[in-house]
Amino acid sequence: MMYEIIVFLPLLGFLFAGLWGANVEPRTSELVTTIFLGLSCLLSWFAFFGFAWSADPHALVVPVANWFTSGKLAVDWALRIDTLTAVMLVVVTTVSFLVHMYSIGYMHEDDGRPRFFAYLSLFTFAMLMLVTANNLVQMFFGWEGVGLASYLLIGFWFKKPSACAAAIKAFVVNRVGDLGFMLGIFGTFLVFGTVSIPAILAAAPHMGGSTIGFLGHRFDTMTVLCILLFIGAMGKSAQLGLHTWLPDAMEGPTPVSALIHAATMVTAGVFMVCRLSPMFVASPTAMHFVTFIGAATCFFAATVGTTQWDIKRVIAYSTCSQLGYMFFAAGVGAFNAAMFHLFTHAFFKALLFLGAGSVIHAMHHEQDMRFYGGLRKEIPLTFWAMMAGTLAITGVGIADVAGFAGFYSKDAIIEAAWASGTPLGQFASVTGIIAALLTSFYSWRLVFLTFFGAPRWAGSEHIRHALHDAHGAHDPDAAHHDAHHDHAATGTAGYHPHESPVSMLIPLGVLAAGAVFAGMVFNHWFVGLSGAAPFWNGALVVNRELAEAAEAIPLYVKWAPFAVMLLGFVTAWYAYMRNPKLPAAVVEQIGVIYDFVFHKWYFDELYDVIFVRPAFWIGRKLWKLGDIGVIDRFGPNGAAWVVGKGSEGARKLQSGYLTSYALVMLLGLVAAVTWTMGGVVR
Repeated sequence: MMYEIIVFLPLLGFLFAGLWGANVEPRTSELVTTIFLGLSCLLSWFAFFGFAWSADPHALVVPVANWFTSGKLAVDWALRIDTLTAVMLVVVTTVSFLVHMYSIGYMHEDDGRPRFFAYLSLFTFAMLMLVTANNLVQMFFGWEGVGLASYLLIGFWFKKPSACAAAIKAFVVNRVGDLGFMLGIFGTFLVFGTVSIPAILAAAPHMGGSTIGFLGHRFDTMTVLCILLFIGAMGKSAQLGLHTWLPDAMEGPTPVSALIHAATMVTAGVFMVCRLSPMFVASPTAMHFVTFIGAATCFFAATVGTTQWDIKRVIAYSTCSQLGYMFFAAGVGAFNAAMFHLFTHAFFKALLFLGAGSVIHAMHHEQDMRFYGGLRKEIPLTFWAMMAGTLAITGVGIADVAGFAGFYSKDAIIEAAWASGTPLGQFASVTGIIAALLTSFYSWRLVFLTFFGAPRWAGSEHIRHALHDAHGAHDPDAAHHDAHHDHAATGTAGYHPHESPVSMLIPLGVLAAGAVFAGMVFNHWFVGLSGAAPFWNGALVVNRELAEAAEAIPLYVKWAPFAVMLLGFVTAWYAYMRNPKLPAAVVEQIGVIYDFVFHKWYFDELYDVIFVRPAFWIGRKLWKLGDIGVIDRFGPNGAAWVVGKGSEGARKLQSGYLTSYALVMLLGLVAAVTWTMGGVVR
């Protein structure tokens, strides 16, 4: 019963806030949905420690209902509970509960709070359905439910054109990936004759050497199925090529960014690959493909993060990069290391996003870091929370003695990739080290620009408007003042950023504790040589030989992440604290490269030329020539034209003269008599 409560409480919260939220006080919807998520979170931790402390953490299948049966396809609604599920339950419900609590303070001025909290709970329910799925159809239900809820959350401020465009972009790009996912599910059912995940995973190792017809040719069966499934993961987890929706998702409220980017939607692809790890292991080609895409994404996103000025976009590209780490870990066979990084990443990335939201809240919704500075004294609690997140994501730690969360999981991935012994694995390891350097640089760049140096608030339009509104509230004559008055000259110095309310600070404190201790506490269970296999107990593939090889890699590989972390810190400190003119000078010297990276390698522009403009051109042609020119012309418009012309002719016959009507009647009578006589003669 406990697992049904965990999964369905968020659904009840969604139904309450969605159906009755308009009829009760907004605070009621906030409290009901948050309390329900709190209960789910508490029970999830009980379930997690039950598996962690159990001597034999065997999987459970909790039947819910028979969904449908069609021929050989029988789909039951059942909850699969094993260690992998327990990890995801903790991650999803913890972050979602803290986001709910945080949103009470962050969204307190918004009129659509019941709708917002309903969407948050719907999102959580869909994600829980995904991670507890016992068959691929149920997983797809949760997969699409998460996509729908993310569309609603990203476009929550639907009166804002940029938010609507971002929501549509996320929805469309994910549909591209979902096509691959659907084809993978169809092919899996065709090959295995079932959509039951346990049955598929049991049969997958025996499919070696078999082939399947696809696109007119025959290919290795498991390679085709795994690559198609992974394309779905590329869309949902924003991997290179299908990543363009992720930064634009920042148009939603900041709590949405934390929910989507930290522990839920974007990690669905990683979870799916780990859940189906026996399938992927059966195809070396598919594993190589996953490794390459993950490594390429890791490097690409890290480069872009170094050039962005919007605080949320920096963290968004950081998410994209960290997901790349998870995927290339899975690609080299270190599925448990991938899940470990997913687990630790949930804490420090949610912390960074919610911390950024606290900064934005303090700065009247200003998101450009060029207008920050000196905030560590104004919002000290937010500063220390962000410091904890930064130390975690940059991987600060010493050997296996002590370290922040990201230190343990990121190093485990880099070491496993090197230990794989393949050229592609070592390429991924080197790429991960370079990305770690860039991660350290852009993370400390964010900290220095935001919290250190002299305040640069005077240049912020948001702050000027805030001061203008404040004058208007207290000065009856303020309405007569010049709207373009230079507030920078007269006193943004009078503006003081304020610390966030308690409802926003408590989640920051909890997540900061996770960012500090999650790696140290859970390292043994997730990736330890003696602890990993018993902990996972078959929930995913654990490669003990790879783990042993990782222990024996050269010391320069083990110490490389720590060295580049220090190098990134020193570079950011020198460029933004010691010599602030240096970045502009470097940009001037490498203008072409900077523009290329700043414009995100021109992926958006390229897709606009290749896909968007042709699609709109075709749409306009079909609209004007097909819809208006043919369908409307010969359909409803044509019928209306015929009726209109007929009515005009009938109107002309209505002369009003009795003799005309008598003539018509006579002609009709003659015609009728003639027709009758003709019939009699025949």
